[in-house]
Amino acid sequence: MEKVKSNKIKTSAWDKVFVVCNTLFMIAFVVITLYPVLNTLAISFNDGTDALRGGIYLLPRKWTLKNYITVLQKQNLITGAYITVARTVIGTLLALAANAILAFIVSRKDFLFKRELSLFWVITMYVNGGMIPTFLLYRGLHLTNSFWVYVIPGMFSAFNMLVIRTYMSGIPDSLEESAQLDGAGYTTIFVKIISPLCKPVYATVALFVAVGQWNSWFDAMLYNRMSSHLTTLQYELMKLLSSVTNQGTSAEAMKNAAGTVTPTSVRAAATILTMLPIICLYPFLQRYFVTGLTIGGVKE
Repeated sequence: MEKVKSNKIKTSAWDKVFVVCNTLFMIAFVVITLYPVLNTLAISFNDGTDALRGGIYLLPRKWTLKNYITVLQKQNLITGAYITVARTVIGTLLALAANAILAFIVSRKDFLFKRELSLFWVITMYVNGGMIPTFLLYRGLHLTNSFWVYVIPGMFSAFNMLVIRTYMSGIPDSLEESAQLDGAGYTTIFVKIISPLCKPVYATVALFVAVGQWNSWFDAMLYNRMSSHLTTLQYELMKLLSSVTNQGTSAEAMKNAAGTVTPTSVRAAATILTMLPIICLYPFLQRYFVTGLTIGGVKE
């Protein structure tokens, strides 16, 4: 019997060196990325006065829950959490729907003036009307002192729309043409053909919008400052950090007000509470980021 020749690919010394260097680089990148998060987590569980000594890296030196208790006992925090969750869910869904529909319209070949409109939208990414005209516009539209000021202004984003449009432009035209031959209209094509193929870009844009909605606090201070029932979680945490920082100028006032809580420890606890929901949401969306990304590379 003849000996079967091995088909194994021989690796050169340079390939082995590249693999080793690439592995070391990725390990270092992971450490650099995770260390600030783990350090903030350790400080959030550490005694505030003890944290001022420094030397805390990955594990707390003196465990305590007072930092989280101080944050969670903040007045209007529960109300702010409800409003923040509501604006994140509603704002993300409406923004994704609005940007996807507009991107589908602009990506059609027979749509007139799409280049001129795209240029106009790009300009709006760099130039805006300013804070005062925007406030007067919102007040004239009766959006101030209203929940919808969190949702309606953020429904359209030129950047998100262009990202979705670019992805849709990479989908083969033959799919749409085949559907039209079978009698499908634009609504059917968008819902049953284009949208299922756009899950990766939809997930990416949804994460962008959700993070922006979750972390936003300036609009609550600017438009709903006098409406405590419309406050947001981030705005309440910002006020808490400001109050603790002001108390931190006096060691005696800090001790009487919060025991062993310091601005640094409270800031760390607030940071962890802020980023926790997004960290929990990301794994569910991550699988869509890679799936179907090669669809734009199909050539006819």
